[in-house]
Amino acid sequence: MTLTPDDIVRLCERIEGAQARARAIPKLTDEYPNMTSDDGYAVQHALRKRFLAAGRRLVGWKAGLTSRAKMIQMGVNAPSIGFLTADMARPESSAIKTSDMVHPRVECEVAFVTKAQLQGPGCTRQQVLDATDYVLPAVEIIDSRFAGFKFDMPSVIADNGSSARYVAGGRARYAADLDLRTLGVVMEKNGEIVATGASAAVLGHPAEAIAMLVNILAEQGEVLPAGSFVMSGGITEAIAVKPGDSIVARFQELGSVSMRFIE
Repeated sequence: MTLTPDDIVRLCERIEGAQARARAIPKLTDEYPNMTSDDGYAVQHALRKRFLAAGRRLVGWKAGLTSRAKMIQMGVNAPSIGFLTADMARPESSAIKTSDMVHPRVECEVAFVTKAQLQGPGCTRQQVLDATDYVLPAVEIIDSRFAGFKFDMPSVIADNGSSARYVAGGRARYAADLDLRTLGVVMEKNGEIVATGASAAVLGHPAEAIAMLVNILAEQGEVLPAGSFVMSGGITEAIAVKPGDSIVARFQELGSVSMRFIE
C-alpha cells in the first residue's frame, strides 16, 4: 500500500461525495499515481464502514470486470470486487431514476444466493456450487463516478466497483439443474437487441467468479456469509441508458428481468 491513513479518509470522502451528489470526479490516480489495488480496497473498506455506520445494510457482494468484453471496454486486465447494500436494490419492472447517477449503464449477470459460508484462500468453483442455495437472473446498473467513464483498477475498486443499483427477477433455479457455462443472454433496449452473450464469458463459469471473490475477501480477512446475494459479473459489455429507455434482459432457463429509466 502507498496511501496513508489520512489519504484513505480523504479519498473515501471524495468517493462518498461523488456518489451522493452524482457528480463526476477525476480518477484517483491522477493525484495518487502510485496507488495500488490494495490501496483501492482500503478506500472501499472505509466507504463500507461509513455506509454501515449510517444504517445501510450489507446484503452481499459483486464481482466486476469478469468478462473479456468488459475488461477490453474498460482497459483493465483483472477482475475486482465490491459490496452491495439493500438500498441499491430496485424491484423488477420498476422505474429507476438516472438523475442520481453520473454514467448509468446496464449489464446482465447471474446472481447466486448462498446457503453456507464460503471462505478462502483456495475456494473453488465446486465449493461455491455446493454452498449455493439457488441462482437467478439479474441486471446491474453500474455508475462510475469518474469523468468520461475512464478509470483504472485502483480507482474503480475505491469506487466500489461502480456499484449503484441492481434488479433481480426472473425464475430462481437450483444450480445443479443448469449448465451455468452455457446460458444464453439477450439484452433488449427499447425493443431492439443491443447485446448478446453466454455465461461462459464470465471466467469460463460464473461460479469461478464467486470463488475469485471469496479468495479476494480472504486476503482482506473476511468470509462470505451464508445468505449472501452475490452477482457474478457482466456477461456482456455495459450498455448506456438514459431517461425514457426500457431494458429487458432475457436469460435462457432463468426468465427475464425488466426495468425502465426516468429522469
